[in-house]
Amino acid sequence: MKPRIRQVLFDFDGVLAHYRHELRIAHLAAFADCRHERVRETLFDSGLETEYDGGLIDTATYLARLGDGIGTAVDEEIWIGSRMAGSRADEGVLAHIGALDPALPLGVLTNNGLLMANAIARIVAPVFPRLEGRVLCSGGLQLRKPDTAIYARALERLGWGAGTTLFVDDVFANVQGARSAGLHAETVTDARALSRVLKRYGLA
Repeated sequence: MKPRIRQVLFDFDGVLAHYRHELRIAHLAAFADCRHERVRETLFDSGLETEYDGGLIDTATYLARLGDGIGTAVDEEIWIGSRMAGSRADEGVLAHIGALDPALPLGVLTNNGLLMANAIARIVAPVFPRLEGRVLCSGGLQLRKPDTAIYARALERLGWGAGTTLFVDDVFANVQGARSAGLHAETVTDARALSRVLKRYGLA
């Protein structure tokens, strides 16, 4: 017997959109007129991005340290622009989402800092009205997938039950974490895989 799914929670990078570090790095390097290596070292090699994604530092501190590292002040709009430069919505996935029952609540759980919620609104603008108010970032929850506790915290914020929630992610470790927390969870890497999962759970 198929479980009764009452809401669906999506990962973002790798599910709703394709993401490429190098394009984001190139965008920031062009803005700051610096080497790509300097951006990479500041954002990733230093651990700055991981700290922000885990909620260990706030947005103001994150942007200040990023700007100091690349030699040019970075505000929220510049950051969002760089994230958009490195992200491309999966149109096939968005089409499947658009075809879901309008009464089915949808949300996002992503391993990103809080600024990402504003970027998501623009990257997947056609379906964002279905997600608005239900985009949860690891930075805001101060936990990261696949920690089992992040799923419980996310569901508490959303007011959803684990047994009636389907979670999809492109990383199997994150799927395992969600299953350990009692959610129904499946690996999805493209529109075809999402279509199969939605049909399996009677949602399409």
